[in-house]
Amino acid sequence: MKFSCEKALLQSAIAVTARAVSPKSSIPALEGILLEAGTDLRLTGYNLETGIRTVVPAQIDQEGSLVLSARLFGEIIRKLPDDIVSFQADGYMVNITCGMSQFNILATDPEDFPELPTVEDKNGFTIPRGKLGSMIRQTIFAVSDNESRPIHTGSLFEIDDTGLTVVSVDGYRLALRHEPITERDGALSFSFVVPGSALSEVEKICGDGEEEATVTQGERHVMFRVGDTMLVSRRLEGEFLAYRQAIPRNNGIKVEGDTRALLTSIDRVSLIISDKLKSPLRCVFDDNVLKITTKTGIGDASDQCPISGDGGGLEIGFNNRYLMDALKAAPADRVRLELSSGVAPCVILPAEGEENFLYMVLPVRLKAGE
Repeated sequence: MKFSCEKALLQSAIAVTARAVSPKSSIPALEGILLEAGTDLRLTGYNLETGIRTVVPAQIDQEGSLVLSARLFGEIIRKLPDDIVSFQADGYMVNITCGMSQFNILATDPEDFPELPTVEDKNGFTIPRGKLGSMIRQTIFAVSDNESRPIHTGSLFEIDDTGLTVVSVDGYRLALRHEPITERDGALSFSFVVPGSALSEVEKICGDGEEEATVTQGERHVMFRVGDTMLVSRRLEGEFLAYRQAIPRNNGIKVEGDTRALLTSIDRVSLIISDKLKSPLRCVFDDNVLKITTKTGIGDASDQCPISGDGGGLEIGFNNRYLMDALKAAPADRVRLELSSGVAPCVILPAEGEENFLYMVLPVRLKAGE
């Protein structure tokens, strides 16, 4: 096996694939990156749940494959000078040369590296990579970390004739994003659930841009293809929350506010809340003003934020972080808050235009004097 490649390109490819490498595994090969030199140079990382494969432009002089420690290989390439990296393997002994620097390290047998799952082309769709990345980023914060309901440790991807809907729930809040899709294959409507850990990697791979990303649903896995990089993840099985029935839409109170102003006001009052000193925000929706107060063992804080509409003096409690997460993710300058009572969820929507996002935050019960 012999090839040469630009250091920056190789370093970038290692950084991408290393995110799917097991830090510790009973299979030593899974702690490494599989390098395959053929018609092109392919790098693969796989932890038996998520696999990432990317292609790097390289001059291939001799074909072959082997596995290198992801940590050591990554560190070597990162610290090499910015030049062309020459790579040559004699059996399992690998020589890496760049400028005046040279390393000789041991590789392991590629036969020990498990094959990535094959994703049968069952159903699929195409969407601009930047749009897919933002949809994941604006919903992933609501993915559950409670393993007792494994299905909710991922996001639901639902495809129908209106487009793609991505939904995350964790029992305390719900995040939903909807966008039209450019192209669809297979069934008219289908859905699947992708683990949150895999989606955080997809979001990093997507980056920005209008280049198309392709998503393919297989029998047990799902594949995301963005440019020269492919990510394969197992699908989560089970019954996802019937989210449409869970969202109250006949709310009597509807107020609007500037997203940044609401966020700034909540952030200020939250300064006296910490992991050790927890306390809900007491929110009072009055005529054209939202009054926010909180009280902890070190003191109290209050602030007011202008809003449009009359909340009728409704008093409701919220976890400050849940409310801030939703407002930070909201892709709109102004939002509409829909409420009905002090014990019913708050629904956050765009104040104008199409309802391409919806966040729901459950209230916290307020105690007297809190």
